[in-house]
Amino acid sequence: MIPVALCWACRTSNRHDDPHDPLAAATAALAADQAHGDPAIWIGRLPDEAILYRARELAAEGPCGRRLWGVPFAVKDNIDVAGLPTTAGCPAFAYRPEASAPAVQRLLDEGALLLGKTNLDQFATGLVGVRSPFGVPRNVFDPARVPGGSSSGSAVVVAAGIARFALGTDTAGSGRVPAAFGNIVGLKGTIGSVSARGMVPACRSIDTISVFARSVDEALAVQRVIAGYDPEDPYSRPAPFVHLRRAAAAPEPRIGVVDASRLCDPAVAAQYEVAAARFGHVETVDLGPFLRLARLLYEGPWVAERTAALRRMLEMPEALHPITRAILLSGLDRRTVDAFDAFHLLAETRRQASRIFAGIDALLLPTAPFCPTLDELAADGIGPNARLGTYTNFVNLCDLAAIAVPAGFGADGLPVGVTLVGPAWSEGRLAPIADGLHRAATDRAGATQDPLPPPMAADPLGAEEMALFCIGAHMSGLPLNPQVTALGGRLLREALTLPEYRLYALGNRPGLVRQPAGAAIAG
Repeated sequence: MIPVALCWACRTSNRHDDPHDPLAAATAALAADQAHGDPAIWIGRLPDEAILYRARELAAEGPCGRRLWGVPFAVKDNIDVAGLPTTAGCPAFAYRPEASAPAVQRLLDEGALLLGKTNLDQFATGLVGVRSPFGVPRNVFDPARVPGGSSSGSAVVVAAGIARFALGTDTAGSGRVPAAFGNIVGLKGTIGSVSARGMVPACRSIDTISVFARSVDEALAVQRVIAGYDPEDPYSRPAPFVHLRRAAAAPEPRIGVVDASRLCDPAVAAQYEVAAARFGHVETVDLGPFLRLARLLYEGPWVAERTAALRRMLEMPEALHPITRAILLSGLDRRTVDAFDAFHLLAETRRQASRIFAGIDALLLPTAPFCPTLDELAADGIGPNARLGTYTNFVNLCDLAAIAVPAGFGADGLPVGVTLVGPAWSEGRLAPIADGLHRAATDRAGATQDPLPPPMAADPLGAEEMALFCIGAHMSGLPLNPQVTALGGRLLREALTLPEYRLYALGNRPGLVRQPAGAAIAG
């Protein structure tokens, strides 16, 4: 696997004198935060001196093989960081954890530099980014527009060039919608691939921690650090293969597309069509079944799951945002018999998704059908939010992975995003397609003028492949090689053993014996 640190070491920026220097990176992050001047991004930013002190420590220690050494990052404030309050956007709920969430601890162990905790729609209930007592983070392209949520602060802190990456969460699109509005990448991994311990649940069975970054490769680099099976998380799942390798781009990927003109604003539909036209092999997909399922996320049993996670907060109704309170109260009215209807529909839709992905490599969707204004939200706090989840609500329910990327700008100057969706554990296969779309549309991310870092090279092994060393007649060009190629094997390269082996003929097969005075055997 390609060392993750290379992705950060090669970055170029007019704000970083030395990208290898944690102190320079910290100083640049603090200067960018001051220049941006939006305190609503943060719920708990660390003091300047604390950030600089840790940067000096990291500089003195050196990289020590740590993959994210000195890279500034931020954490959505529904994810625990030891010693800092976790509020989930509700001061009355706040607690101070003794341990960091495993995802956060993995980042710290790899040398990443924490800047602080970011704002969010209260209890991650919303896609707009305005349902917070800590203010509304400013949309970096139009202050009259919503920033997107629920991971509003995490997206904005990356889009504004303050943090190199940030953790968000995603239940219904919270790791993708604000990425679109900030012209950045949002990676929503497979459910259970990242431990959810230390995360305040929204819908516990379908929540996942997500990553915001400037490029697909930077997001994938972070995902490689935070992903891993956690036996203490009952929803954690062991990966069936090394799914986070960056695959080589297929020459002609098979892409599923939809009719975006019916549900999207014209500017979004136009950019989506441009993105779809970049592919030579497209198949139209009927989203009807998925849209029917998506409506149940806010009308079916998953509303009750949100209520179950936060039922003690209903004893303090005055502490809740009015819309959050209304959502949690509505969960008390859900009926078990309706829940079983929803679960059966879910099973049918998941099976339909499996059939669709048997014929395509990825599904291309608009990330959000429009970007509402703050005035629209003030007039109707629920309708625009519901519309924002059109293309995102069903993804977690159907156990799919997704990468949201910038797709260019509309005539109004606002960024438009598209999302590549694939089956569970397909992140590495989606990465080259998503990265290619991003780079074809724009050479930057966020609202800064910094160019994108160069793309990473593909891993020589595909996401579902393992390396096998063949000797004897199974080698390429020899009689038994078809037994390997018939199972999907392909030649990576010629290789030699260490010079410590003897090769023997054992009738119809070869044998190797390790001997100090041996030779290097070709394979």
